Amino acid sequence: MDFGIFTFGELSRDGITGRAQSPHQRLEEIIGLAKLADQAGISFLGLGEHHRSDFALSAPEMVLAAVARETTNLRLGTAVTVLSTQDPVRLFEQFATLDLISGGRAEIIAGRGAFIESYPLFGYDTADYDALFDEKLRMLLELRDNATLTWQGTLTQTIPGMDIAPRPLQEQLPVWVGVGGTPASFARAGRLGLPLFVALLSGPERFRRLVELYRHTAAETGHDAAALPVGAGGHFYVAPTSQQARDTFYPYYRAYFEQNMPRPVDHFPRSTFDDWSEPGGGLLVGSPQQVVEKILAIHEALGTSRYMAQIGLGGLPFAETARSIELLATEIMPAVNREIGAPAPA
Repeated sequence: MDFGIFTFGELSRDGITGRAQSPHQRLEEIIGLAKLADQAGISFLGLGEHHRSDFALSAPEMVLAAVARETTNLRLGTAVTVLSTQDPVRLFEQFATLDLISGGRAEIIAGRGAFIESYPLFGYDTADYDALFDEKLRMLLELRDNATLTWQGTLTQTIPGMDIAPRPLQEQLPVWVGVGGTPASFARAGRLGLPLFVALLSGPERFRRLVELYRHTAAETGHDAAALPVGAGGHFYVAPTSQQARDTFYPYYRAYFEQNMPRPVDHFPRSTFDDWSEPGGGLLVGSPQQVVEKILAIHEALGTSRYMAQIGLGGLPFAETARSIELLATEIMPAVNREIGAPAPA
């Protein structure tokens, strides 16, 4: 299993001062965390796309390009690109360019988006929420596979045999589909034979049948279902002890839920936080051993080959986030891979 980190770059207000980081500070912090993750042996960095004043990442491709010049091995992608409100041609050009800059390390995770502010911002109708994604995903795959494109659009533009340039360094730019809990989304990813990334806001058992649907649909449409990667990830914080992890992280996690969710809540109680942190829950907060056990449970339920940790939520200080990444790299990754029988790094 390989391991990644991702962030939406939220700008949560401090519970005492009422102040949030500036976008400049947050982006500098993200680049610093990316460098640390690269040095620690983490495999992937994902940056989410949001278009609200409480997030710093409206243009993740720009930040990924900056990270590319500061890192060596870290694969670089979105988590997710809101493809429904993007121009697939421009998106492909940006990621092909990122791939060239980074030496072949770019990936796209495309999704419909739980946050919908980009629809009115870019002139799209949420009534076309799924149809836009479906057509634009098919168009993106045609762009990926063809240096010259002929395309008849319905909700997209029509392209009469035009060059698509530059081409990426990789022979084929990886395109994943990011999904929440909609069966049709899992089935679509399987039908297209695309890698799947599952956002876990609850325990993995809820998603077992949906991932089975994905693999079944892939096999029925002629794809090698066993060869298709499945990744999963969600909210994450690890500290040396369980109590330390919960006590440190709860105020920040509460701030995230009360300020930065698609529909912020008035109050996020400690009891709910503790329940979600228990075995079977979707929140990976605890000691390294507790987090190892949860990742192994996800792997057993879903057959995952990648785990992605959403880090630094709610204004968690840089030092705490950095320590959490270091524990992920030094204690959790090796323990998980020992348990699932992965070969040790050369």
